[in-house]
Amino acid sequence: MFALINKKDIYGVKVENILKTIKENNLISKGDIIGVAVSGGSDSMCLLHYLHSLSSEMDIEIVVIHIDHGIRSNSSEDARFVLNFCKKRMIRSYKFKIDVPKLILQKKMSLEQAAREARYGVFDALIKKGVADKIAIAHNSRDQAETILINLFRGTGVVGVSGMDVIRGAYIRPMLNTSKKSIFEYISNNDIPFVEDETNKDNSYSRNHIRNLILPLVEEKWPDAVDKIVNFGRDCYEDNAYISGQIITDAIIYENKTAKIPLTYFLYPNAIVSRIIFKALGKIDVNKDIDRVHIQMIKNLAQHGENGKKINLPLKISVYKEYDYVTITNRQKDEVDLKVPFKSGSFDVENFGTVTIRRVKDFLNDTLGEGELLVDTKKIPKTAEWRFKQNGDVFHKFGSGTKKLKDYFIDKKIPSRLRNTIPVLANENEVLIIAGIEISENVKVDQNTKTASKITVIK
Repeated sequence: MFALINKKDIYGVKVENILKTIKENNLISKGDIIGVAVSGGSDSMCLLHYLHSLSSEMDIEIVVIHIDHGIRSNSSEDARFVLNFCKKRMIRSYKFKIDVPKLILQKKMSLEQAAREARYGVFDALIKKGVADKIAIAHNSRDQAETILINLFRGTGVVGVSGMDVIRGAYIRPMLNTSKKSIFEYISNNDIPFVEDETNKDNSYSRNHIRNLILPLVEEKWPDAVDKIVNFGRDCYEDNAYISGQIITDAIIYENKTAKIPLTYFLYPNAIVSRIIFKALGKIDVNKDIDRVHIQMIKNLAQHGENGKKINLPLKISVYKEYDYVTITNRQKDEVDLKVPFKSGSFDVENFGTVTIRRVKDFLNDTLGEGELLVDTKKIPKTAEWRFKQNGDVFHKFGSGTKKLKDYFIDKKIPSRLRNTIPVLANENEVLIIAGIEISENVKVDQNTKTASKITVIK
C-alpha cells in the first residue's frame, strides 16, 4: 500500500479525504491496474485526472473504460471526447458500445436497470480477462445521498438506506466521501474538460428527480442536508454490520447461486430474519432491487405457505417452500427438450449435469459410487429413451411395488422445481431409470445377467 501524501492541497483543491478513503479501506495497492469508468462527465473526468496524476507515486497503472449505451443519437461524440483525452496523455483506453434500447425490449427492464446490467457485464468481463484488477467508479457524496433517499422511498429497509459501499469486490469508489463542490473546484482549477449529458436533465428518471427537484428544495431549508443524509446512511451501515455479524447462519446451504434457508430460522424475531434473508441474497449475488415488501413475501411463504409453493421476485429470482427449507434461486430457464436413445456414451442435460452410460462385464466386482446405478442391459427395450417426466409416468420401485412417478418424487422429497430437470429412461410411460437416484425393479441385474450398464451422473 502506498503512503498517505502529506499535502492538504493538490492541484488547487483539498483532496486529502480521497486519499484517506483509499488508505483506510485498502482500495488500491502497488502494482494494481485500475480501470476507471469514464463517461466524459465532470465526476469521472475528475477521478481520471486525479488518479492519473498520482499514478507514478502510487505505482499503479490507469486504464480507461468508456461505455456507449446507445441511448442518445450523439453518444458517439462522448466516446470520441474521452478517447482523444486519453490519447493526448498516453492513457490506455477501451471503448464499448451496447444497444441498451434493445436490451430493454428483450429483458423487459427499465432503462436504468438495463444500462446498469449491461455496464457491469462489461466490467466483470474485463476483470475476468485481466485487463483491470479493479474498477474505479466516480460516485461522490451527493450520489450517496441520492442513493439513500431513492432506497428509502422504495422501501428497501436498513440495508438499502446504508447506501453504496466504498468497496464491493473489485469495484471501488475513491470519491464517495468527496463533495460535488470539491469536484467542481478541482475541475476548474485544473482546466479539465468534460461533457454534459442532456439526459441528466430528464426528471423522469428516479435519480434525476431526486437530484434536480427534491434535494435542491431540501437544501434551501437545510444547507448541510447531504452530509446529514450520508452520515445517517453510515450509521445504518455500521449498526446493520454489527447486528448481522452476531447472527450465525451456518445451516444455510449454498450451491450454484442457490440458497436453502432452514425453516427454523424463520422463528427468530423479524429483525434477525430480515438480516438472514439479506445475507443469503448477498451470498448468491443479489444485491439490488430487493425491497422490504419482497423480504416480507419470503417471510410469509416460510411461515404460512404450503409445501411446494413458489413466488417470483425481481431479477429473475424465484423462492420455493420445499419441505424443511425455503430455497432462493435464479428462475429455471425454459424447459429444454430431451430425447436420447439408450446407448453407451455421454450426454449433457441443462440444469442437471452429464449422464454417462458405460457397459461393464465384470459387474459383480464393480463397486458403485454415490449416484451410480447398474442395470441389466438386455432388459432395456430398444424403444426406451432418455427424456423428462411426463403425465402418467409410473415407476416400479426397486424391491417394491409400482406407483406414479410424481408420488415417488414426493416420497423422496425431491423439490418440485427440480423434477422437470431430472432425466429418466422410459419406455412409453414406464420409467426404468431415474438418473442419479434409482432403477426400476424391472431392469435390475440378477443371476442371469450377462452384460450390465453403469449409469453415472456428474453434476
